[in-house]
Amino acid sequence: MTAPVLLQIEHETRYHYGAPVELAHHVAFLRPLEDARQQVESSEISVEPAPSHQASGADVFGNHRLFFSATSAHQSLCVRAASRVRVSPMPAFDPADTPSWETMVDRLRYHAGARFEPAAEFCAPSPYVPRLAALRDYALPSFAPDTPVAVGALDLMHRIRREFRYETASTAIDTPLQQVLAERHGVCQDFAHLMIGALRTLGLAARYVSGYLLTTPPEGMAPLQGADASHAWVSVYCPGINGQWLDLDPTNDLVVSTEHVRLAYGRDYGDVTPLRGVIRGGGRHTLEVRVSTTRA
Repeated sequence: MTAPVLLQIEHETRYHYGAPVELAHHVAFLRPLEDARQQVESSEISVEPAPSHQASGADVFGNHRLFFSATSAHQSLCVRAASRVRVSPMPAFDPADTPSWETMVDRLRYHAGARFEPAAEFCAPSPYVPRLAALRDYALPSFAPDTPVAVGALDLMHRIRREFRYETASTAIDTPLQQVLAERHGVCQDFAHLMIGALRTLGLAARYVSGYLLTTPPEGMAPLQGADASHAWVSVYCPGINGQWLDLDPTNDLVVSTEHVRLAYGRDYGDVTPLRGVIRGGGRHTLEVRVSTTRA
């Protein structure tokens, strides 16, 4: 097992407005998660112009969420987040030791009087991940009868990497998943939504993960796709492995380890957008995002 890695993340978002914004309310998911494999040594978020009000707390999924409001007129907004995070490697596991996918589907299905399974909330469709028959058809070749759930999920990830083309700026956040499936190209959030939707149509639990990728890979490794922006991948419910959830990156076809920093979990992108809000005024605007993830 490799040693933990200390990573430094710089994330800057700038909006430039064509007319003054008179009032703005925003919410940000920019502080990384903390658990047994990921510890936040420091995290600072600054906003210009200075907010008139701000508050923070955990959302329903346990993510750190920052609210802030600006009540003075402004024609630009800059949000900077700087974090130092220590990431430990994924413990070794045998995919064949996980339950069969049919067992998992039965465990996650509602049964009167049975114990509630919290992961079941990640089985249902969500705004960006509708239930599509075509997704079930795409998933089934990876899940023959009695296939262990981790084995099937890994095979599905491998197929997405082989059969879909990563193409920067080829889609928008509102590009329908049906279109991504038909055209076979997209960006990381498309591949995450695609894999999540395929797993959910079988009755399995899968959640969306937002985060960052190491910008400069270790010597001898190829650069990872999506490394110069915020990234997205998939977390599959797999009892039998350490932590119960298995994080998989279909964009790069790998099991998530020390190259990834997790920001937030949700049903899809809409739950964990790094920065979103509502404004009064502003007119047309431009957006600039700069992300850097390096070894500290």
